[in-house]
Amino acid sequence: MIRPATPADEAAIRACAEAAYSRYVAAIGRRPAPMDADYAAHIAAGEAHVAVDGEGRLQGFIVFFEDEGAMQLENVAVSPDAAGQGIGKALVAFCETEARHKGLTRVSLYTNEKMTENLSIYPHLGYRETERRREHGFNRVFFEKWLG
Repeated sequence: MIRPATPADEAAIRACAEAAYSRYVAAIGRRPAPMDADYAAHIAAGEAHVAVDGEGRLQGFIVFFEDEGAMQLENVAVSPDAAGQGIGKALVAFCETEARHKGLTRVSLYTNEKMTENLSIYPHLGYRETERRREHGFNRVFFEKWLG
């Protein structure tokens, strides 16, 4: 089940981000941005949603918001314990559905160039690479998907 995140979810979201992104620290040379994001602010703004199992345990989360006429998918992470179950794909699809409900026709996102799995996952989900650039000290790869 995917639902809006609440303040009670913040600790679990942070723990999920730590677990999901810690493997990239060595490759990037620093903590990936999602490990230090202001999740309390995202939750308060209604930008964070969580995927939970039947017992209410967090399996993953997503952060997205409207920006310049598109839905900006800011962050998606799945707990390593829940990896390979389609949770990440379901969270991305949820973001796309929410974009359509808002009348938006495009989802934009970026990932770090060192997160090589993402560079193949997003095209598989219908996203196309639009550019690469250095931003906030990170080498980022930008993607977009036009919604039909």
